[in-house]
Amino acid sequence: MRKITNLFILLYVAIAGCQNKVPSFSGEAAFTHLVNQCDFGPRNPGSIGHKNALKYFMEVLVPLADTVYTQSYTETMPRTNQKVGMNNVIARFNIRAKEQIMISAHWDTRPWGDRGISQVDRENPILGANDGASGVAVILELARILKNTSPGIGVNLVLFDAEDYGTSGDSWSYCKGSQYFAKNLPIPIPDHAINLDMVGDANLNIYIERYSYKQNPELVMELWGKAEELNLTGFKKMAYYTIFDDHVPLYEIAGIPAVDIIDFDYPDEKTNYHHTHNDVVENCSPQSLSQVGTLMVHHIYDR
Repeated sequence: MRKITNLFILLYVAIAGCQNKVPSFSGEAAFTHLVNQCDFGPRNPGSIGHKNALKYFMEVLVPLADTVYTQSYTETMPRTNQKVGMNNVIARFNIRAKEQIMISAHWDTRPWGDRGISQVDRENPILGANDGASGVAVILELARILKNTSPGIGVNLVLFDAEDYGTSGDSWSYCKGSQYFAKNLPIPIPDHAINLDMVGDANLNIYIERYSYKQNPELVMELWGKAEELNLTGFKKMAYYTIFDDHVPLYEIAGIPAVDIIDFDYPDEKTNYHHTHNDVVENCSPQSLSQVGTLMVHHIYDR
């Protein structure tokens, strides 16, 4: 009887271990990071908010990651021709693992609300609650999880600067941080990369982005298939937009097969808060961050 009891205990522990191996992702904790970023105001390069946000990222990440550092460079701002110091932020976990992946987001915000209705709006920087703070918020919460539950693979969390000050119609004038990163890789080349952008929309609809499918169709199908399995209803398993985002320079310059997770219709096809002063905290949701973060933790731990 004792042997049978012990066997049941071992089986229970094994089953419980399998059930609990994927940590829970807190959308509320991630949303707090979104709000904290927005409390700094716009984080366009050269601004006070930009400087304070960088300090915040380092304060959050340094105690959590195996190693954290910045990748500094200088860019000339359009319109003003001002030279501004930029910083990509890299936080690495399990750096000695053979398999290495990368999850990224941009942390800067648009210096002009150029899709706004009034001329005044079009000249002033946006808050960037969704377009800037949302992807970063997911990554900062992932960092806490990675600290508390060591992953079986290497995970590189990267925050790109200078993504969003480009000129409409000139794709390569955007994504300066990822371009610099790809030309000057500060980490061993990862097996693949996942970029998170505009993932906080309260009306979440994340379709398959077409460049992503071209660059890494296997990963796209794995991610959207897992989202379907987990009943993450914000993910739609069909191709939609083709979007030039940070995943494109990663692939085109460095050969990293990268995928973009982005909800470009913000909030829907009829109304668009993208690059306007309506990109505020009230139009974002912790439930949306939870869906994206949940998919990321399953991608990391459920292998």
